[in-house]
Amino acid sequence: MATGTNIKTYFNGAWHDGNTPVINAADHGAWLGSGVFDGARFVNGLMPDLDLHCARVNRSAEALMLKPTVSPEDMVEIVKEGLKSYSVGAAVYIRPMYWGIGGDVTAIVPSRDETGFAICLEEIPFAADTASTTLTRTRFRRPVLESAVVNAKAGCLYPNNARMLSEARSKGFGNALVADAMGNVAETATANVFMVKDGEVFTPIANGTFLAGITRARHMSNLSADGMNVHETVLSFEDFHEADEVFLSGNMSKITPVTAFDDTSYQVGPVTHRARELYWDWAASNAG
Repeated sequence: MATGTNIKTYFNGAWHDGNTPVINAADHGAWLGSGVFDGARFVNGLMPDLDLHCARVNRSAEALMLKPTVSPEDMVEIVKEGLKSYSVGAAVYIRPMYWGIGGDVTAIVPSRDETGFAICLEEIPFAADTASTTLTRTRFRRPVLESAVVNAKAGCLYPNNARMLSEARSKGFGNALVADAMGNVAETATANVFMVKDGEVFTPIANGTFLAGITRARHMSNLSADGMNVHETVLSFEDFHEADEVFLSGNMSKITPVTAFDDTSYQVGPVTHRARELYWDWAASNAG
C-alpha cells in the first residue's frame, strides 16, 4: 500500500504514472534486504537540500555494497522533470532508491554488476505548523556499525524503528525517544531530536549509531548563524526531562514540536518557533 497519492515512478529511464512495479521476486533486495532510499521534499515550489539527499542515497548504496548507477546531479534533473506534472502548491515526497538484483555464489553478497534504481514521487500533505507529538521510552535501542548498516538509510533498519514506534503508540504516545547501545539518547523512532535548556540548543552527538540527518545539520547551521549556542553532546533521558523545549527534526515535516516526554510536559517555545522560521527563510533563499 502506498503512503501518498498521485504517484509517479521513474524506472528504466522514463517516468510512469502510478505505483509502478520495479522489483522482482528473485532480486537480492526482495529477499535479502539490500535496499536503500532517501527522502526529500517539494513544498511550495521549494526543494530544500535535494542535492544532498541525492548524494546521500549513493553513499547509502555503497554502504550496502551496491554500485550507484546515477550521479546526484543527474538524479536532481530527473526529479525536476518528474515534478513538472505537479502543481506548485503540491506537497510531494521525493524518494530515490537502489536495490540489489543479483548476488555472488553464496547469494548473500549483492553483485555490483547490476543495481536496481527508481525514484518515487508521492503527494503527502505537509504537517501543519500546529502539529506536535509526544514521546516515551522504548526497550528497543539503536544498533552499532558492527551489527547493522547504521551508516546508510537502509530499509533493513526500519523494522527495528517500527518496533519502537509500535511500542510507543501502545502506551498512548506519538513517538519513542530511543537510546544508543550505551543507554544515552540517540534519536526518536522516526527523526533526529533537539532539546533547549536556558536558551541553548542541544542534540545527541553523532556517534555512529544513528543517521545524523541533513535537515538536522541545516537546523544546527541556521541556529548557530542566528547567534544561538548549539551543542552536539552526550544527552541522558534525565536531560530531556529537565529541558525547556524539545523538537524533532526530519525531512518529512522539517520540525515537529514535542509537548510531552512521559510525565514531563513542554510548551512549544520560542526556539522551536525560531528554528522553523529560520529553516523556511533559508529554503526560500536557497532551495528554489
